Formats: sequence, structure tokens, C-alpha cells
Amino acid sequence: MTIRAGHTVLVAVAVLFALAALGLVVGILILTRPARTSATAGVVLPDPRLTPGVASADVTPVNIASTICTTGYTSGARHDDGRSVRPPESYTENLKRQQIAQYGYADTRLSDYEEDHLIPLELGGDGYAAGNLWPEPYAGTGAVAKDDVENRLHDLVCDAKLDLRAAQHAIATNWYAAYRRFVLGIAT
Repeated sequence: MTIRAGHTVLVAVAVLFALAALGLVVGILILTRPARTSATAGVVLPDPRLTPGVASADVTPVNIASTICTTGYTSGARHDDGRSVRPPESYTENLKRQQIAQYGYADTRLSDYEEDHLIPLELGGDGYAAGNLWPEPYAGTGAVAKDDVENRLHDLVCDAKLDLRAAQHAIATNWYAAYRRFVLGIAT
């Protein structure tokens, strides 16, 4: 009877160790999985407290024909203050470094991010406002899909099928929802 009781104790201890090991493995998997920053896996949206989106005072619904709907607008000079519409890389690289830290990204390699305008220049976004720029990861659904929605919204605005302010609001509020609606045709 003692051997059988000892055997039962050994089996019980072995089972407890196995369950503890399994719990440890599951815990590690949970703690090391990539963080989700939106409801859709692989989509990163900017933090609205850090990057709410800022429109340029230079572009209005009245003057889009002479600003954003004119070929070459983003490589020209702004009308309001004479600076170039597109800021120099030295400006955006320094801002990208600062914002990667502000966003708390674990990956700090600058080459893994596009310093992106939330309201794009071709929709009248302010090129210099820190509140309109954010370090958008290239990984996952990001820079390429966002470029697609930027181009689509630009076409709709310049073809007078969508109001400028509505397009700016849609992309600044949730660029991925705008992508699903205007590029993929999925109602939200």
C-alpha cells in the first residue's frame, strides 16, 4: 500500500509540474505576442493624442484647383508662407526619431518606418506640423495601403465627387476605415 501511495504522489507531482510548465509556456506566448494597435490585425493607426492630423491653411475647398489638384503642387512652394509644401528630409528624419520614442515603439530602426503625413499633402495636409506627421511602420498593413487611400481620396476630391474637408476628416479619423470604404468598397 505504501508503494502505491508513493506512486500516486509521484504521478500527482509530475502532473502539477507539467501543468506549471504548460502555464509558463502559455504565459510567455501571451506576453511576447505583438501588440495590436487597432481592431484589425496588422493595421497601425496613429495615436490621436500625438497625431490628430493638421490641415494646411494654404489649401481650402475654394482653391483646390490651384493647389492640390494642380500637377506638381507637393513639390512647389506654399502660398501662405513660401516654404516648400514637402518638408526637407532632414526635418522629417529628426522628427521621426523623436516620435518613435514618443510612440514607445520597441523597434527604433528609422528604416522600418515612413514619417507619414496623416492628412497627406495631396489632400492639403500640413507638411510641417508635428501633429500631422507620425512614424508609420512598413510592416503589416500600412504604408502601401495608406498610399492607395490617399490617391483615391485625392482623385475623388479633384473630380468634385467628395468634399475636401470630408476627405481630410475621413483619413485623419481612421485611415484604415477610409481605405476599406473608398478603396475596397466595403461599407463601414
